[in-house]
Amino acid sequence: MLLGVNIDHIATLREARAINDPDPLEAIFIAKRAGAHQITIHLREDRRHIHDLDIQNILQSSFLPVNIECSINPQIIESLLNLKPQRITLVPENREEITTEGGLDIQANLQRIQEIIQAFHCIGTEVSLFIDTDIAQICAAKEVRAEMIELHTGTYANLHLMLFSNLPRTQHSLKSLEIPRASLKELYEKSIQDLQNAAKEAKWLGLEVAAGHGLNYHNLKPILKIPEIFELNIGQSIIARAIFSGLEQAIKDMLTLMQNKEAKD
Repeated sequence: MLLGVNIDHIATLREARAINDPDPLEAIFIAKRAGAHQITIHLREDRRHIHDLDIQNILQSSFLPVNIECSINPQIIESLLNLKPQRITLVPENREEITTEGGLDIQANLQRIQEIIQAFHCIGTEVSLFIDTDIAQICAAKEVRAEMIELHTGTYANLHLMLFSNLPRTQHSLKSLEIPRASLKELYEKSIQDLQNAAKEAKWLGLEVAAGHGLNYHNLKPILKIPEIFELNIGQSIIARAIFSGLEQAIKDMLTLMQNKEAKD
């Protein structure tokens, strides 16, 4: 299983002071040395972290493949078409959200997404679609000729936090999940089953399957047991650990978790 390291939060730290440090460009060399397989970045419409100059610098300098997450906004798409990244991942985007919540609705934007994919295919860029575990959306991804999907693991990750961490005792407790523990467990098991079913369906349709959102050092185990998933994109938890251990060690720690599971199997 491959690891894509999302370095958005390095830029978030930079933007907190509106200066030029830390530079996310430095992270790509550390990620390569640590053994990561891919760099992932999100060019948001509001440029809250990664900026256009970051994209240019990283694409020009990275030894690793670069996966750029973006919305279907016409200006964003036009910009990335000019830069010709190795891969783009189309995601939904709401300016009021803290982070991307939920998957892309392919069916509601079928023609637009089809046009975007065709344009990127013409320049040799692979396209992934960030979607929920909805079988209809997976079928739509095949219909618009995406090469791959990335399954949104946010629901699973939130349930894991509410069950197995101290999040319910903090100010960040997820109010919608403040329900009896037995009900949480049922939803948690269902979220794993949904991911398993979605991955199987996508693989059967000929789509490559990645996963990401909210994954961390504590909740990987059930995800690593899904054989159809070949890649994980993980950011916040790696950057958070890097504050204490350093980025290279944080990436190595994540890779060790992933490789240990593979070795046991």
